[in-house]
Amino acid sequence: QVQLVESGGGLVQTGGSLRLSCAASGSIFSLKTINTMGWHRQAPGKQRELVAEITVGGITNYADSVKDRFTISRDNAKNSVFLQMNSLKPEDTGVYYCHTPRYVGPVDFGSWGQGTTVTVSS
Repeated sequence: QVQLVESGGGLVQTGGSLRLSCAASGSIFSLKTINTMGWHRQAPGKQRELVAEITVGGITNYADSVKDRFTISRDNAKNSVFLQMNSLKPEDTGVYYCHTPRYVGPVDFGSWGQGTTVTVSS
């Protein structure tokens, strides 16, 4: 099983920037199973939603709400994924989770980090 640890959250004013990091660890076998790495977020009282994801080959996918403001990147050699967040808005507030999906049929047996909190003040 892959373990994920996030860092980089905090309090920032509207228009500010933050950079989130997520490092994956585990056995060599489990780390080799990682393909897509992504960030999800959960705002208070709302469902968790996908923010951005990136494949091992560098193909990215973003939620419409963060396009042109957030940039996801990864370092495959270090099993890490990053989220550069610019022009932050109060609606970006939430707990951000790192995720590595691993589907067996329709069921995701992937890993989640413990979450890092981002608070954007107006």
